[in-house]
Amino acid sequence: MKTAYLVSPNKIEIVEKPLSILKEGEVLVRVKAALTCGTDLKAYLRGHPLIPMPGPFGHEFSGIIEKVGDAVNGFKAGDAVMLVHTAPCGECSYCKHGLFNLCEILTKDMMLGAFSEYMVVKKRVVEINMFHKPEEISFEEAAFLEPLSCIVHGVKALSPLKKDKVLVIGTGPVGLLFLQVLKSMSISVAVMGRNKNKLSLAESLGADRIYYSGEEPLDFTDGFGYDRVVECTGQKEIWLRSIDYVRKGGTVLLFGGLKTGTEVCYDAGRIHYDEITLKGAFHYNPQDVREAYELIKSKKLKLKELISGKISLSEISIAFEKLSRGEGIKYLIEP
Repeated sequence: MKTAYLVSPNKIEIVEKPLSILKEGEVLVRVKAALTCGTDLKAYLRGHPLIPMPGPFGHEFSGIIEKVGDAVNGFKAGDAVMLVHTAPCGECSYCKHGLFNLCEILTKDMMLGAFSEYMVVKKRVVEINMFHKPEEISFEEAAFLEPLSCIVHGVKALSPLKKDKVLVIGTGPVGLLFLQVLKSMSISVAVMGRNKNKLSLAESLGADRIYYSGEEPLDFTDGFGYDRVVECTGQKEIWLRSIDYVRKGGTVLLFGGLKTGTEVCYDAGRIHYDEITLKGAFHYNPQDVREAYELIKSKKLKLKELISGKISLSEISIAFEKLSRGEGIKYLIEP
């Protein structure tokens, strides 16, 4: 089969690999749709600790089961499926505490290689985090299950109320998914970003107010400050600035990840005397995946609007060259 290998930063090669022999409980999926994401872009540009090089990459996908291994229940060859690329072990200390998104083996045992003709799905994922794709849901929409699961987890950490006003900083796929999930909950949302085309897209997706980076966004709150702020850029300077927009007693969700070892420093007076909560959110647990699945099925979200173009597997480098220039939101890679 053909698969894309990230050989080194800014270098992708299409290689031929034999199909793996299925172990008990595994299934082989023929990839129908795979999506690029921000983590893929980081890996492409400078490497990423969770994506070894050289090696296969890509993890947002959907497809059709080509073959099932022994002891697989509930799925058969020919089934259209949607899934995520991890599942918790259920046995480590974090899992026993219900912190499935922090499972000790989660990041060590991810399924990578969605930018391929086929993917082997591990037993744990088959049993916990794989679903039948409804006919009314396209493969493109189904491939959003993984990123949407992350957003669902993040929204729970944010704990917004219907009366809240929320500021989403960032107009990439994460920011635009946060916007849509929050709007599906009837919450007022302002979006701030530095790309005017993406801000226009945010407005078309339901943003109550949009702000170009550098503009003062507090007028939407009459100067009071936002109840919740979501940082979706993964940039240190934006992490630091996020606290400037939240009201006393408000919450800032630092969702965009920074490189491990990066240090940030906040005004202790704001944290202590203004009772501001700073939160992080990582990955998802099986309940988040189930809720994301139901949300996709509901058709409440405009997911196809986040796909900026379709590119063949053989020309995948073009997608990442475009993303590195800030062109587009997500690209659909077709094997």
